Amino acid sequence: MDMPPLTELPGQPPGPRLAFAHDRQSIAEIAETLAALANAHGGAVVVSGGRGTHLAALHNPAAATELVLAAALSCTPPLIIPLPQLVVYHEIPVLVVEVPAGLPYVYAVNGRYLRREGASNQPLSPAALHRLFSERADLGWERQIPPGASLKELDDELVRAYARRVGPPAGDDPLALLTRRGCLIDNIPTNAGLLLFGRDVAARFPQAELTLVRYHGREPADIFERTDICAPLPEAIRRAERWLNDHMRKGSRMVGLEREDWTQFPPGAVREALVNAVAHRDYSSRGEGIRITMFSDRLEVYSPGRLPGHVTLENLRAERFSRNPAIVQVLADLGLVERLGYGIDRMLRQLAAAGLPPATFRETAAGFLVVLPGQPMAEAVPGGVDTSAWRRMGLNDRQIAALLFVVEQQRITNRDLQEMHPDVSAETIRRDLSDLVNRGLLLKVGDKRATYYILK
Repeated sequence: MDMPPLTELPGQPPGPRLAFAHDRQSIAEIAETLAALANAHGGAVVVSGGRGTHLAALHNPAAATELVLAAALSCTPPLIIPLPQLVVYHEIPVLVVEVPAGLPYVYAVNGRYLRREGASNQPLSPAALHRLFSERADLGWERQIPPGASLKELDDELVRAYARRVGPPAGDDPLALLTRRGCLIDNIPTNAGLLLFGRDVAARFPQAELTLVRYHGREPADIFERTDICAPLPEAIRRAERWLNDHMRKGSRMVGLEREDWTQFPPGAVREALVNAVAHRDYSSRGEGIRITMFSDRLEVYSPGRLPGHVTLENLRAERFSRNPAIVQVLADLGLVERLGYGIDRMLRQLAAAGLPPATFRETAAGFLVVLPGQPMAEAVPGGVDTSAWRRMGLNDRQIAALLFVVEQQRITNRDLQEMHPDVSAETIRRDLSDLVNRGLLLKVGDKRATYYILK
């Protein structure tokens, strides 16, 4: 069940995914509600200065935020949540605290295990607790501290940049922020902290490498382009995204006098597949890294680790289970991934908007494979021209439109190009065509009013 927007939650009744708290409650009381939601299906807590559903202005919003964050840390294991959001509801400032769905752990407060049932927090029976532990059987690799880890292994600038991105809610102590995010325990970096902010990710985690390969046809061949990236995860995502965008085919076709641009794969869908692979893979598997292979008709994204928890191929779009909640939360803070969900729906919407079939998903013996279909035009289907080389040459949009016109009409005149760009001066049009001739792309035929241009 989807939650209403944060701004509307204070006006909703309490229930299985919504609880209310007041800012004078104890850390333990707030923690019990947070843990109960985390042990169920996630949700939100509205914190105000009033009791129950009676809303009143917070006595001290900053203190209320610290109370909630302290409560999350007091859970066992510490609960990683997004930073509480200050919401003004009917002129009443309150805090809205999100508790993610699909977390991989079972949470306790002072040895008590609670679960949200209806509008209250209820103790878990021994049988229910056993089932929950079975469903969420995860060793929590990202929370473990590797041998010999120390603060010196963290890149100070990356940490400071992250704190700046989070802004005032991060406070004045970046290390305290990393502790709340599960990246530090007793000022010692966890696996997650080193993956996200480490100076030398390759030395600690060679399995974190991303291998990107581009083949020009539909099958692997002896000629290909390849790059390997092993860097702090946010930087690895950015570098991989740039490489994929630079190496996918881009083109245009003329529809009448209008140019229609296309890309081999929808950039948004590619980004979702890439980010999901980095955020949700099994980093405890040391044998291999993420492999992204670009063919002329498809993009294959393979990540180590089968689907986590209770997620299956059949319920992939509906269920949520985060194998790496600390990594996901930091990537969300940096704007690289949505906090909840795997982005499957967004990926499918991007493909549909581009007129492409849906992606396919497959579990392998030790991993998970996503296949994105590519534009048929990228395989030189008539009506589609790859303009990547022209763009790399620095041609402007008018010149590319001129070349596309010639491809379809066999010739072009100054007047043709002028009609396509009526707001551009005749002298600029003349220079555009003259430059194409000088570059050896067009051949000028005839003289004066009888001049036209053809492909050379």
